[in-house]
Amino acid sequence: MDLLKAVVLGTIQGLTEFLPISSSAHLRIFPELFGWGDPGAAFTAVIQIGTELAVLIYFRHDIWRIGKAWVLSLAKPEWRGHADSRMGWYIIVGSLPIVVLGVLLKDVIEKDFRNLWIIGCTLIVMGIVLGVADRLSRNDKVIKHISLRDAVLMGLAQALALIPGVSRSGATISMGRALGYEREAATRFAFLLAIPAVVGAGLFELKEIPGGDNTYGWGPTIVATVISFVVGYAAIAWLLRYVSTKSYTPFVLYRVALGTATLVLLGAGILSA
Repeated sequence: MDLLKAVVLGTIQGLTEFLPISSSAHLRIFPELFGWGDPGAAFTAVIQIGTELAVLIYFRHDIWRIGKAWVLSLAKPEWRGHADSRMGWYIIVGSLPIVVLGVLLKDVIEKDFRNLWIIGCTLIVMGIVLGVADRLSRNDKVIKHISLRDAVLMGLAQALALIPGVSRSGATISMGRALGYEREAATRFAFLLAIPAVVGAGLFELKEIPGGDNTYGWGPTIVATVISFVVGYAAIAWLLRYVSTKSYTPFVLYRVALGTATLVLLGAGILSA
């Protein structure tokens, strides 16, 4: 049964990590709805490594180009003004808020923030934020226009995703759209910005898997991670094609509906916070 649950949870993770609907919220709500209980913050963090591996492979050419330019810029001054070397610094600087706050607030994140009342509210509120930002965006910036200021602001937005229900990609995309970036540019940068934080969090939580407050051991965790990689890779390709021509409105409506349903089920006593 644990392996079957791992397949389901890995599929949920892969489907929801890149869509702006919060994978951590889904991994908290649906196991509770199925009667499986909270799988634990460490399990959630570790299986996200699978989806980030999908990002690394999907964007391998971009990542190699950025990484190469960044390394060269450390030793060769002529590379320091290169767009790719600057992008490397933007990803590093933009990752700092979520890394610092993640370490400082570790206990709160793993306990208090996983309350379903909080998750239901954040799904609704951040869904509305995404909808407003998407609708009002100037939509006149592409990814090459990203500046240090914009990277910091999107990094601060990403840090809000330490609260399940916010959505890492959703918060970053919302800030990107508010700053005037095209949907594809905001989405692409959100994916790149997430790599250090998600991989770092997953590796940091590896030691917690065999015990602690986590429901599953190594076997189910590995299965869920592999499934999340396969499903996540397909989700990236689909989302980038989707946002090139369509708005985030369906995701906004889904977030509000799921958040409302969660609060109603909690109020009715069907779900336990």
